[in-house]
Amino acid sequence: MPPAHPFDDDKLKEECGIFGVVGVTDAANFVALGLHALQHRGQEAGGIVSHHPDHGFNSARRFGYVRDNFTSQKLMETLPGELAIGHVRYSTAGSKGQTQIRDVQPFFGEFSMGGAAIAHNGNITNADALRRELIERGSIFQSSSDSECIIHLMARSLQRNIPERMEDALRRVEGAFSVVAMTRTKLIGVRDPLGVRPLVLGKIGDGWALSSETCALDIIGADYVREIEPGEMVVITAEHGVESIRPFRPQKSRFCIFEHVYFSRPDSIIGDRSVYETRRQIGVELARETSVEADLVCPVPDSGTPAAIGYAHESGIPYGMGIIRNQYMGRTFIEPTEQIRNMGVRLKLNVNRALIKGKRVILVDDSVVRGTTSRKIKEMILDAGAAEVHFRIASPTAWPCFYGVDTPQREKLLAATMSEDEMREHLGVDSLKFISLDGLYRAVGEASGRDPKSPQYCDACFSGEYPVKPSDMVEKGFQMKAAE
Repeated sequence: MPPAHPFDDDKLKEECGIFGVVGVTDAANFVALGLHALQHRGQEAGGIVSHHPDHGFNSARRFGYVRDNFTSQKLMETLPGELAIGHVRYSTAGSKGQTQIRDVQPFFGEFSMGGAAIAHNGNITNADALRRELIERGSIFQSSSDSECIIHLMARSLQRNIPERMEDALRRVEGAFSVVAMTRTKLIGVRDPLGVRPLVLGKIGDGWALSSETCALDIIGADYVREIEPGEMVVITAEHGVESIRPFRPQKSRFCIFEHVYFSRPDSIIGDRSVYETRRQIGVELARETSVEADLVCPVPDSGTPAAIGYAHESGIPYGMGIIRNQYMGRTFIEPTEQIRNMGVRLKLNVNRALIKGKRVILVDDSVVRGTTSRKIKEMILDAGAAEVHFRIASPTAWPCFYGVDTPQREKLLAATMSEDEMREHLGVDSLKFISLDGLYRAVGEASGRDPKSPQYCDACFSGEYPVKPSDMVEKGFQMKAAE
């Protein structure tokens, strides 16, 4: 793999994106387009599996961007059929940064009743325990991915068909999962009982599509039908349409609130709500909670932009593009030598000096992780002649996520080890404020804020309250938050 960008370790990493279609000619081409729209969820590698009645199952797995691999006509001709699924990956489990091609999904298994492929977004929190058990019982693992456990559990199931075997397997799994899978004739989609990770259903002509986000339905011209509900399995065929099954005991939904804040594309729809509008509203709530006298509101591109627009509108302080992003700065630019590292974030971002000079500037960003990038941005703003620098942050990230987001260990998260005042001093800014949890909940449409007795979302990365115990991590020594 080419080197990652030298400053990428100060951002929360995307999870994975999954996509599948059935009942359309050259289904793999549609999947490639869908994965391109989901590229923000994972840039490390991608894969597609298709099925054709005459040619059977075919797969292609590649490192790098979708555009660099799955736009080749020669490659796409090896993936015929009207049924296909795909996956874009950023490793949240397994060998992070040392990915082997065998770790790239979708995974494929041959069963007595035929083959099946599976792609998974999320994280299995009891994967270590399952893996030990399966190996002791004779399973031979090909990858380091937690997702492979599902294939092995399916292989050992005594159920009659593949959807039933998948139900059986997923009942053993803890954590968060959205899954797209396929047999020779069926497209299958499943969400975990809490609905932590997203999955939506779309209609394209006489066919159907499953996707992590609605923006990927848009790119193929599919109509958004609905979300797959928490704990629901859908089994889809071109002939009979969508069959809905409920394999799990009903539980209260705990969708990932950080999908609203950061991970989903702003042009996606979540729970009938525009992600862009939610992020703009986060800025509104930030302005109400953390007002300060200033001359200019600037986003830290690109994820801070909608919140900055909302902040400016609510506060009445002018909005301006005080920082310009280099759109052509990829993750694989050049070797991160010491000299390049010392250039800091200037490789990605540059200050609009004419706008900044002499101004009291409010910088709006989606999150602060380790704080190294925030510090460099502050230095750039001051070097450009800003009179004051105030940080306003759209999410109070203080705990690691174990449900499919690659976050650092807790001791490396700035908000876990410092108060707001300590962070302000550490970063050397005039003021620093995070949105409150209640403000964040109001921004996503919960008028009364967060229900502390029964939170409406999974907000473990902010609150430390994990809806599913991360048993593998606890076994390794992770300290859960003490009950209040």
